[in-house]
Amino acid sequence: MNIQKLKYKFHSGKNSKPWYYIKGYFRLYTPPILLRMGKEILLCRAKKRKDYNYILERVNYYNKLTERNINFNKEIWEKKAVKIAKQPMTRQKVYYIDSLEYARCFDGNYKWNLLPGDITYVEDIPTVVKSRPIHGENKNSVLLNMDKVRHFIFVRDKLSFSEKKDKAIFRGKIEGKKNRIQFVEKFFGNSRFDIGTIDLIKPEWKGEKISIYDHLKYKYVMALEGNDVASNLKWIMSSNSIAVMPKPYYETWFMEGTLKPNYHYIEVKSDFSDLEEKMDYYTAHPEEAQAIINHAHEYVEQFKDKKREDIISLMVLEKYFSLLK
Repeated sequence: MNIQKLKYKFHSGKNSKPWYYIKGYFRLYTPPILLRMGKEILLCRAKKRKDYNYILERVNYYNKLTERNINFNKEIWEKKAVKIAKQPMTRQKVYYIDSLEYARCFDGNYKWNLLPGDITYVEDIPTVVKSRPIHGENKNSVLLNMDKVRHFIFVRDKLSFSEKKDKAIFRGKIEGKKNRIQFVEKFFGNSRFDIGTIDLIKPEWKGEKISIYDHLKYKYVMALEGNDVASNLKWIMSSNSIAVMPKPYYETWFMEGTLKPNYHYIEVKSDFSDLEEKMDYYTAHPEEAQAIINHAHEYVEQFKDKKREDIISLMVLEKYFSLLK
């Protein structure tokens, strides 16, 4: 193993998976009666919080179901829905751990449809998912924060925007991802970009995995959607670099659908034809670049209150179960 791989393995900047699994399995073996008592106390106290209206807004954003708009095929529901207590382990354990963290706080006889994975379509019945399309009718896709060990990463960036390299960086998989392939084809070899793919679609594009900290040496970090959302968007927006991307098609708990172009991130055309022009502009106007960074930091802050995130998660499911009893 070379030095770069060792550096990535032990200093990638990502969340600790061992610690995540230790905490996750501890919660899974906590008696449900204790979890339900804790839920009741937390939700009762939530109503007295000054930010309760904000909490309700988030809950209704993630769960758009109401008594008026809920309409689905009951036969499909009976076929697909399972009791919480009977929920089978998902292929990727993170979806089971993250969803049951909150679902086990409710009556185990309540039924739901949990769909793990990178979901880019809307089910015919109300379904708990990690991701959904931003546009179109998506009320049946109820968002919960799943696979958060990989997706929800925030950083402390020691470099200011002006201290960073005046380049854009991209590392990621491209197989089956047309937008990423288009980007790499257009800019690989361009001196304004540091590009490396981490699969072997084209060996000449192959690059070593590098840490989040190495990404943060650059002013611009490409946040390109993959199977669903761009998983690096959260940590980019918490840094002093700027996320660069076309308008997103999918969203998760991070509410990508509420992001404002050229306010929270730099928006470019889907064919990347204006990418270098946008980089030139913000490099020449550092005060505007810093404003985007500041707005991104403000946006990220709303997800850092762990107790509030727990309350919102519980209320999203409480609303779901109350409508589907």
